[in-house]
Order: sequence, then structure tokens, then C-alpha cells
Amino acid sequence: MTTPLVAFRDIHVTFAGRVHALAGIDLSIAEGEIVGLVGESGSGKTTLCKVLTAMVRATSGTIEVAGEPLAARIKRDRLGFRRSTQMLLQDAVASLSPRMRVRALIEEPLTIHGLNAAEGKARIEVLRQRLGLPAEALDKYPHQISGGQARRVAILRALILAPQLIVADEPTAGLDVSVQGELLNLLLDLHAEFALTYLIVSHNLAVVRRITQRTVVMYLGRIVEAAPTAALFAAPRHPYTAALLSTHPSVDPAKRRERIVLQGEIPSVIDRPSGCHFHTRCPHVQPRCRVDDPPLVTETSGRQVRCHFPLTAA
Repeated sequence: MTTPLVAFRDIHVTFAGRVHALAGIDLSIAEGEIVGLVGESGSGKTTLCKVLTAMVRATSGTIEVAGEPLAARIKRDRLGFRRSTQMLLQDAVASLSPRMRVRALIEEPLTIHGLNAAEGKARIEVLRQRLGLPAEALDKYPHQISGGQARRVAILRALILAPQLIVADEPTAGLDVSVQGELLNLLLDLHAEFALTYLIVSHNLAVVRRITQRTVVMYLGRIVEAAPTAALFAAPRHPYTAALLSTHPSVDPAKRRERIVLQGEIPSVIDRPSGCHFHTRCPHVQPRCRVDDPPLVTETSGRQVRCHFPLTAA
């Protein structure tokens, strides 16, 4: 069996001793895979990304990167880990210092990581052209360039360090539809060209469907479903997934779903419901759901579902 690039095993994250942001995450990401991460605000997506990028430490559980424990990897070569794992933040302009010109912002990682300046500058020029970033943009400040150009600057700044994994938080948020399409095509091209692995976090289901190979659905700090993207969008097995996807418009009238409106708010991670954590909002709840907490079951197809009564194809 091929060793995954990233493997989470029973990851828990608790803040202030009572806020259980993540409650038992098991997830593997293969090298070269494009994985989407979806769920409502408060589902734990951002915390999971921060654990992966070592911005937050897991309370318990283990994380391995290319078969090596994350803690050991960081202790052995912290800068090497930082180079190999890059994050693209949702607000590209805000992630760039307003006091520095774009050229200095792109060159900064080369200095931090002690890389050869001449080789780095040559790579900047190659990547600038590859990303379609105008040469004059390098001499401007972040607020003087467009949102699409700011995204390209952030990508260039990440690629300059030749990473293996890129974690992208809402990569197309705030962009016009036409610019979104250009950026997604660019990300796909870069994925193939540089053998990248992506974890894409997004509320935009059209983006997830367009770019990812596998989609992971989170609810209240746990994974409730994970499947190849095409299969998940065609026939969701978890009621929560079905509700999320019912908001996704389809150009084919025959494939449009009736909107599923979930009742109530997401429960607090401080006081989780008994049994299945989704039972307080589930339109298919049954007595067992209020008592027994369902495990995350891997079906024969490889799909994972956390539900006592998974949905069947319509």
C-alpha cells in the first residue's frame, strides 16, 4: 500500500478544556490528490487546516506526513516542513503586507529559507510568466493590483518554495465568475505541472465539484461523509451532505434537487448532542439516532459514511 502524503488518525483539538473543535478525525490524503473540504461555518474545517499546517497543535491523536510523525518532522527540519506545506488564505490582499511591494513580498520567502537569490529570481520570472502576472505588477503595492492578480501573487509566493502540499482556503472567494474560472483552470494546470497535492476548503460547491477528485464533508468537528466527488454529488449518502448539495444549482433541470432546509442551528461544540450529533436537525431522524453515536463506516465502494440509516440513490 502506498504511504499517504498526509494521514490524520483520531485527531482531537480542544480549546480552553471545553471547546471540542475536532472530535476524532481520521483522514488520509494521497500524494497528488485534490481533496475538497466542505461544511457549514463552525464545522471544524479551518481548525483541521491549521493542524495540518502546524498552526494549531492537536490535543490528541497522530498526524503523519509522508509516513513520518508531524512533530518529529518539524523537530528535524522545521523550515523544510514550512517549504513543503503552503497555505493560500481566503483574503489574498490582506495576506500580503501593505508596506512591501509585490516583488519584495515574493522574494521574502527566498531570504527566510536561505535559498539561492539568483536562482530564486530566475524562478520568479518563470513563474510570473507561467501565472500570467504582468511584469509591472511586481513594482506595485498589494492594494494597487486586482483581486485576481493578488491571488496569482499569493500562488507565486507559495510555488517559489517548490511545495508538495497546498492548502487553499476559499481560493475563489470575492472574484468574478469569469476570473474564478481562469483561476481554477490555472490551479488544475499547476497541479499537473508541479505534481502538487491540494486540500481545497470552500463553501462554493461549484468550485469543489469543478476541481476536486474527492470530497470530505464535516459537521460539528467530525467527518460525516467522504467519497469521490462525482459519486458524492450524484448520490449523497448522509442526510447532511444531501442538505448541503440541495443548495447547489444544476444546469440540468432533471438533476435539480428539492431544497432541503435544515431546522435549527448547529449545536455547540461545548455541549454536543447525545447519539448522532446531527440528529437534532436531521429530517430522517429515528429513535436510535438520539441514543447511539454512529461510527464512520467504510463501505465496499470505499465511500465513508457516519450514519445509522444512510440514504439510498433516488
